[in-house]
Amino acid sequence: MNAEHRQSPLQKRFYEVIFGTETRAGQLFDILLILVILSSVAVILLDSMPGLDAYSQLFWRIEIGFTVLFTVEYLVRIWCAPNRRAYVGSVYGVIDLLAIVPTYLALLIPGTMPLLVVRLLRLLRIFRVLRLLEFLDEANELAGALRRSGRKIFVFFSMILLMMVVFGSLMYVIEGPAHGFTSIPLSIYWAVVTITTVGYGDITPMTWAGRAIASIGMLTGYAIIAVPTGIVSAELAVSAQQRRLRQVRNCTQCARADHDPDADYCKHCGAELPPLPSENGTNRV
Repeated sequence: MNAEHRQSPLQKRFYEVIFGTETRAGQLFDILLILVILSSVAVILLDSMPGLDAYSQLFWRIEIGFTVLFTVEYLVRIWCAPNRRAYVGSVYGVIDLLAIVPTYLALLIPGTMPLLVVRLLRLLRIFRVLRLLEFLDEANELAGALRRSGRKIFVFFSMILLMMVVFGSLMYVIEGPAHGFTSIPLSIYWAVVTITTVGYGDITPMTWAGRAIASIGMLTGYAIIAVPTGIVSAELAVSAQQRRLRQVRNCTQCARADHDPDADYCKHCGAELPPLPSENGTNRV
């Protein structure tokens, strides 16, 4: 089922203002939106301060107003988007939804209002306002490298998990409850904080054999830090090579990249792509 639909002239106008930054109205809308987001987050921070308990009802009313405003904006975005399904499932769409859910959740579960700080993620739109889309391109490359490295990292962490179980079990057998290792799960916890080089010191081996195993675990921890870094770095190198062969641009609606240099519309959602930047930093028409 194709989620695209024919836009009316009014929907196109709203789309240009809300999703685009090419027009003066679109830039002003995004700047105003950023100011409103910062104001709403400031209210949340003030409401968490003990000395301002007397204003809690006022802060709650203000927050209700912000939530109504963001809810209307979210619904308007769905209404005017050429591909509604793509927007709702995009990074921006999910963040826009998460920005309003905590307030409605707070009506059912008191104490969840601090979750509204997730609205700060909406400030990612500042990259579009300030023409910093190349930073989003870098973020897309990093996300792509993590996705491609997912299976290798999963195998690596599975091996680390097995190593934690082995180290923890050994320490439980050698040290035992007399030295604080009262169970295998607690010993595995010790192995995790030791191999990850955190070392809280709440549980420490007392025998020479336990200390020898702990030393091996700490040295192993330093050795394994570089493994996931190397995996992701290799994928980033591949992405950099591919980027030289393909121009990356982010869609203003779904925030996805990896479009051909001559593409005018997003291959994921069908929205119009921003102009291709030229070598001197200006946009090519």
